Amino acid sequence: MNMLQQSRNQVLVQIETACIQAGREADAVQLLAVSKTQPSSVLAEMYQAGQRAFGENYLQEALEKITALKELEIEWHFIGHVQRNKTKALAENFAWVHGVDRLIIAERLSNQRGDNQSALNICIQVNIDGQDTKDGCQPEEVAELVAQISQLPNVRLRGLMVIPAPNNPQAFADAKVLFDAVKVQHAHPEDWDTLSMGMSGDMTEAIAAGSTMVRVGTALFGARPKKDV
Repeated sequence: MNMLQQSRNQVLVQIETACIQAGREADAVQLLAVSKTQPSSVLAEMYQAGQRAFGENYLQEALEKITALKELEIEWHFIGHVQRNKTKALAENFAWVHGVDRLIIAERLSNQRGDNQSALNICIQVNIDGQDTKDGCQPEEVAELVAQISQLPNVRLRGLMVIPAPNNPQAFADAKVLFDAVKVQHAHPEDWDTLSMGMSGDMTEAIAAGSTMVRVGTALFGARPKKDV
């Protein structure tokens, strides 16, 4: 067994254990491998280990990997901040976009999604604990965004994504309360199934609070190689 296979197995055990401790089904949480700055060869190796969902933060780097690994059946997630001038590339190349925090972004993604493509899965990014340095809409804006975005034709609004400050488990609990509360605003409530929160250092706390998807990089791949400046 190689190192990546071993790391993935360890993370899956950690997720399963956290689910069981929280009284949830053992398979209630999806693992999203955060692969930013990792070369395509490492992603291919992780794919061979069984991983299918990969999350990227940097668009140009991600597009190069998507091209290099096009023969593999990878589910590509974009988890960085979404700028208006990047929506076309995101709409054309990804299965999921996690960083939507404005209606105009969702509208552009919907308009630019190809007619021959399935609906683009999106999550609303919420600045759940009011950090000055974090992207995301404010919690009080979410209900209206859900009502508006869930009616767009070529996107499928799946839930919320949060990145709380470290050591702030209350933020996970607040995100779950918000996630449950705004479902009633959704035009298609059966689609509302994803609470993306928790990373390598806090996935156990996030799962205890109700996360359905954890975004894990370091625990899978080790410390990230530094990007060239």
